[in-house]
Amino acid sequence: MTEYRAVFDADVAFLNGGGLRAEGFRLDLPAPDLDADEIGRLLVQHLGLAMVGRVDLANLEVVEEAHKGSRGIAPTSEHRTDAASARRLVDLSHPIREGLVTYPGIPAPTFAPHLTREASRAVYAPGTEFGIDLITMAGNTGTYLDSPFHRYADGGDLASLRLDTLVGLRAEVFRLTDATERGIPAEVFADRVDDLRGAAVLLHTGWDAHFGRPEYGVGSPFLTGEGARFLVDAGAVLVGIDALNIDDTESGGERPAHSILLAAGVHVVEHLTGLAGVPPRGARFNAVPPRVEGFGTFPVRAFAEV
Repeated sequence: MTEYRAVFDADVAFLNGGGLRAEGFRLDLPAPDLDADEIGRLLVQHLGLAMVGRVDLANLEVVEEAHKGSRGIAPTSEHRTDAASARRLVDLSHPIREGLVTYPGIPAPTFAPHLTREASRAVYAPGTEFGIDLITMAGNTGTYLDSPFHRYADGGDLASLRLDTLVGLRAEVFRLTDATERGIPAEVFADRVDDLRGAAVLLHTGWDAHFGRPEYGVGSPFLTGEGARFLVDAGAVLVGIDALNIDDTESGGERPAHSILLAAGVHVVEHLTGLAGVPPRGARFNAVPPRVEGFGTFPVRAFAEV
């Protein structure tokens, strides 16, 4: 699933005067063999520019790099989801195992038998046996979903969530693996604001590479409060991240992203994984917890349909 991006300096002149300059601009490409004129037209389309008279590119280089979701760039052939192509499912969940530490300070799950296979032989007919097991587990284990009740006592619990806010959501993936700052600001989403209404916004930071190790709990990326407000105003229905928390857990007890998103009824999914396998646009996201009353958070089997 190789993807390509162009790296270049640009000088744009407008027919009605003025211009625009960019240095080190990076743009998704639908194919690696486009010439400078074709890439210039894609740049104009991506930025939504009008009255463009001339586009000059310099220091142009095409590199293998995951798409970030540039506007107007058609999916590569590996990502096309027309009727002729096979559906591909991408698992976005961490497996849960006994002793797994998801979040520092939250108890790891423990497993115990309720009915062993050996004991069941005395209950069932000869040759028939079953195992029934118990799991003791915090709701915040593995890849899990937060409902409003997680943050607010009068918020909707897991049993209240509508399936149409959990299944078949348009996935808008934002590639942030090369970000130089931990906080994800509102500006990241500005060029795709028209695509966010009714969507699952998935933040691909790459932090899942540390999952299950001590370094996972330190220096994790997060969504800023301003970024959360932008997503609410844009109409997102779910926000997911492949990192420790949607909030900055190292800045004290405030949790602005949780507070803003869950107050607006926007679901939060934390500890995703495998987002590199999901294109920036065109996939469908699914994450359904069990219908538990009086409970705010529970693991999900999150996956994308590509």
